[in-house]
Amino acid sequence: MFEILIYLFENYIHSESEISIDYESLTNDLSDIGFQQKDIYDALRWLKNLSCYKKNNFSSISLTSNQISTRIYNQEELFKLNADCRGFILFLEQLEILTLDTREMVIERIMALEINEINLEDLKWIILIVLFNVPGCEMVYKKLENLLFNFSIEIIH
Repeated sequence: MFEILIYLFENYIHSESEISIDYESLTNDLSDIGFQQKDIYDALRWLKNLSCYKKNNFSSISLTSNQISTRIYNQEELFKLNADCRGFILFLEQLEILTLDTREMVIERIMALEINEINLEDLKWIILIVLFNVPGCEMVYKKLENLLFNFSIEIIH
């Protein structure tokens, strides 16, 4: 399922142009590539749930990092997110790429993945996908994209 998310993000979601997606055609294309039907369904359901962030009222969500908190992970989260992943999330909070609210969105989407443990590279993709889909996060998305792909950090104030 995770490979489908990355494929869709690179080929459809991240596209600059607005496109109308025919889900039947998309499902057929993904099947033709070799993805399993269950994984395709799970990936599309995961993306549909992510799109709820766009539809919800974001007036209560803080997109600025003016609060400090310590995140206490429950057992299931500790199992799925190893120390490297949790450290990277904290690092992104310190760089003001993730806020308390966007951090929780990322963790919620990670927990929705049907995998036992996520590695650091997969975590980076999930964070990119989430930030790309959250209204108002365009600047921090670009900042993270630069950090991950250009290895340069441009601090945004």
